[in-house]
Amino acid sequence: MRKIYKKLTKEQKDAGIIFSSCLSTERTEQETDTIHSLKGNEKDYLVQRKRLLNDSFFNDSPFNYNIVRN
Repeated sequence: MRKIYKKLTKEQKDAGIIFSSCLSTERTEQETDTIHSLKGNEKDYLVQRKRLLNDSFFNDSPFNYNIVRN
């Protein structure tokens, strides 16, 4: 699994999101992909961020990319 780092979209910034992670089979997010987002006021932000960055559990899954936006 490869991580791809991108900037947050304008829509995500407007919604107050400061971090997102998406497991995908393609290099970009697809409509059917689930995007996990974190806002700055969330409790245990650093713990949740660390869990979303740890994609080792999905190494043998059909997902090829972890698209990270921050």
